[in-house]
Amino acid sequence: MVVLSVLFALLGAASNATGTVLQRKAALAVPPEDALRPRLLVDMVRQPVWLLGICGVIGAALFQALALVTGPLALAQPVFILELPFALLIAMPVLRRKLPPSGWIAVGGMVVGLAVALASAAPSGGAKQAAMARWIPAVVVCGGIVATAVFLALHRRSGAPRAALLGTAAAVANALTAALMKSAANTFSEHGGSAFLTAWQTYGFAVCGISAVFLLENALQAGPIAASQPALTLGDALISVCLGVGLYGEHIRTGWWVLPELAALALITLSTVYLSRAIPLIREIAG
Repeated sequence: MVVLSVLFALLGAASNATGTVLQRKAALAVPPEDALRPRLLVDMVRQPVWLLGICGVIGAALFQALALVTGPLALAQPVFILELPFALLIAMPVLRRKLPPSGWIAVGGMVVGLAVALASAAPSGGAKQAAMARWIPAVVVCGGIVATAVFLALHRRSGAPRAALLGTAAAVANALTAALMKSAANTFSEHGGSAFLTAWQTYGFAVCGISAVFLLENALQAGPIAASQPALTLGDALISVCLGVGLYGEHIRTGWWVLPELAALALITLSTVYLSRAIPLIREIAG
């Protein structure tokens, strides 16, 4: 089941990256004067590449749900770190761009770092559902972090600090969305559609997911992607691990295993920051 969960998570990351790149390609073909107008959506829908991009996003959500049903949250969600490398690899042929050698090294750093982190932490166990006594503090803490980050961002002008704060808020919202989706998906798997539609987690992950997208769009608009992307990429993974352990009772290795885990985290951080700052293709994909 662990291998299956990782496989589904990889497919989800690749599918979401494909959707992002294809939607970006469609956006490049839209006249600039249509921005923020209803006609923008009409122009997008007319393009087959945009529709394929939407299919990629839908596929990503399905693969994510399957990953969360078949494995721990602390295992499945961090794999989505690879969405950034996948987006680069897919964007090169689609947008006809090249990745410099240093970019390939950074991509390799993210892949190796994630592999070492997951192998060292070895997330396992955990319940399929969490008690309400655990949900309440988890939602309150995550909601508090998001609210605080947004409040601080609103009191700053557009720029790197504001983008980083909104990126952090989006990351927390993403992680909470995944935690809620895991519960809803398990409800559907075990009890069917009726139970799924009556579970509060189903509507919770829908609201959190929409909020996460809204916060991400504002983070990208507020400042450079070099500020928002590391916060989003790393924050999502770290908060997901915390929710997996604290909410679902999942287990990760501690003791001396913390050393390679921290080394892997440092490698992922450096690679993500470098890609966000030094590779123009990242900025082109993000818009």
